[in-house]
Amino acid sequence: MTVTETGVQAQIPRWTAGQLEQLIVELNPKVAVFDCDGTIWSGDAGYGFMVWSIEQGLVSRTASDWIDTRHRAYMAGTVSELQICGEMTQVYAGLRERELRTAAAEFVREHVQHRIFSEIAQVIEGLRSRGVTLWAVSSTNKWVITEGVRQFGIPEERVLAAEVRVESGLVTADLIDVPTDEGKAASLKRVGLDQPDAVFGNSIHDLAMLEIARKAFPVNPSPALLKAAAKHGWGYFRPVEAEGVHAAVAGE
Repeated sequence: MTVTETGVQAQIPRWTAGQLEQLIVELNPKVAVFDCDGTIWSGDAGYGFMVWSIEQGLVSRTASDWIDTRHRAYMAGTVSELQICGEMTQVYAGLRERELRTAAAEFVREHVQHRIFSEIAQVIEGLRSRGVTLWAVSSTNKWVITEGVRQFGIPEERVLAAEVRVESGLVTADLIDVPTDEGKAASLKRVGLDQPDAVFGNSIHDLAMLEIARKAFPVNPSPALLKAAAKHGWGYFRPVEAEGVHAAVAGE
């Protein structure tokens, strides 16, 4: 594939599933890190859960109106990725966490499960079978991500996602972490992963953590990440299920 940027043509290798597997085998990673939305499954589970939870009546009308206004501002470019990802988690303040965990499990079962890229699921299973330690890093709320990666054997303690403090079983608006952009690399470094062996991501918001990896694996890359991959001399992999699907990520 050819990407044009500032008048320079750069060839970017597009890996087949077999080539991707061979690269992973040659790397022989001990630790692998995955973004989730757009990388393991299609679509934005964070936004999807927000809309679904509002429709389910989980949040008040006042809160739903507020987050809708904020999300519109984000789409218009006046609210940052960091801000909106945090606010889409803070909107649940005052709810019981047990209720949110139940809701997240239902949402994943009904709206995420069928969107998992089968080839990436095979990659994850192959890594797990070889004893590789798997991590998930996402700016989507931790309730949804924890449920989404459960089937891959990634435990909650190895999920770094948008998170707020919980006190006495109640969700607060006190942010603990919002891993996006440079924050994804920072979150990994906080848990001792200064240079993960393999990092998989699909958007420009994954670039910082891809850059600290021993080997970066762009998956289903958005246009902005594809341009960054050209600069770095990386290849990329596009799952069959992602063919013909617009891969752009809002806010890029």
